[in-house]
Amino acid sequence: MPRPGDTAVDDTAPESPRRSRAAVPAGGARPRDRAYPRAMALDPRHPDSDYLAFWREHHLCTLSIPRPDGPPHVTPVGVTYDPDAGLARVITSSFRTKVRHIRAGGERGVPVAVCQVDRGRWATLEGVARIDEDPAAVADAVRRYAERYGRTPRPNPDRVVIEIALTRALGRGTPPQPRAASGS
Repeated sequence: MPRPGDTAVDDTAPESPRRSRAAVPAGGARPRDRAYPRAMALDPRHPDSDYLAFWREHHLCTLSIPRPDGPPHVTPVGVTYDPDAGLARVITSSFRTKVRHIRAGGERGVPVAVCQVDRGRWATLEGVARIDEDPAAVADAVRRYAERYGRTPRPNPDRVVIEIALTRALGRGTPPQPRAASGS
């Protein structure tokens, strides 16, 4: 007889050597909080208004870059999102580890992801990163950063811009709705 907290095997899932059978609570029901709409993939060049508004708010983000030996290098950054150009931009110094990892990818660039979270809202942009040292590109990225974050970064002669050519956008820019009280 199942006890609280016991799990059962989901016998409806097809067997696969690459996929283990999922554990579900005893009784077979998978709990799901209906207050949270499912995350969805979006066209990075045509996001919905809630998603775009979320990327215009002041949020600290993370940049995830594969190291040459495989594991991810994850670092906090400020990100600007330009759907018209299909780009996300990060300003940084040329001597930073993130820049070294991206430069290691050569001209083809490196696949990366930037992400931000605010309670039940989250957004991820994926794409291929390259380093741009052109002064006009750096100045444009600094202007966009100042617009989003409300402050102009200090002068930095070593500043470069990480430009991410976007291939995918994921997330939920709409806050979750409160759960309806169940009636008796």
